[in-house]
Amino acid sequence: MINALQLPCTLFRTQKRMDDYSASDMRCGELTETQLRTYYGLEYISDQVDPWTLTRRSSMDRPQSMFCCHLRGQGKKLTHQQCTAILFDEFRSLSRQFSFYGPYRHLIEKMIPHMQAGNGTPFRDIALNRALKEQILNDMTDKSTFFRIKEVIKNYINWEKNTFPIEKKGEFRKTISGSKLPKFDRFQDNFNGMGVTIHDTRATDITLRSLQIHNDRYRAVVHYRVQDHFGLDSDDIRKTKFSQFHFFRIWFVLQHYTQFGFRPFITNMEATVEISGGRNES
Repeated sequence: MINALQLPCTLFRTQKRMDDYSASDMRCGELTETQLRTYYGLEYISDQVDPWTLTRRSSMDRPQSMFCCHLRGQGKKLTHQQCTAILFDEFRSLSRQFSFYGPYRHLIEKMIPHMQAGNGTPFRDIALNRALKEQILNDMTDKSTFFRIKEVIKNYINWEKNTFPIEKKGEFRKTISGSKLPKFDRFQDNFNGMGVTIHDTRATDITLRSLQIHNDRYRAVVHYRVQDHFGLDSDDIRKTKFSQFHFFRIWFVLQHYTQFGFRPFITNMEATVEISGGRNES
């Protein structure tokens, strides 16, 4: 007696859980000026303002290098609200160096205002779902989750009974665990807006929603649910690849400085893909 897999069925779930608001990159408003300047080297943050003194900078205030950072802005005194607005404007402007071509370049300019006004509420956008689906379908490597799932389905279907045995369910997790989950760390993602908005993903659930088997052919519908955090943690800003850019320095200060404390948020993406094939396919 062969017991068929009951659908829908979770094929894979990352150890990092969904909706994890306790993660380090979800913290905000917990670091003082002294901590940010001393421990993180964030003395010079912005070419427009000095957030430590709430003053507007002039061109004479700007160091030739971000590594010679003991200058104070001597310009016009600003209110807290004015300083925040200028920092977010500069944040948006600097984002363009990471998102200047392709259909997803506009996403960062939606996500920064969401951080500014969203109070930590989750973010969704149809373009993110489209980018996720394209990434899944266009991954032609041997570590593709799409091809790994297809391989398991084909190899373990009981073709005589037109069922997938429930005792082979574990093969999905085993095979997917050795794959590369969908993320946006390709070379083109450095410039198309996906690297700066998503880059690595945090939590992934993959569910087999349906599986039809007939005449030595199968058709499966697989749903991906993916989350990332639009936030930076201490490990991020200590990396030169982040700290060298004013973009990330401004982001970190807006998020973590006690006087700002803008809340990071969870980014939600989902995609449904169809996988089909036949018994005699190679």
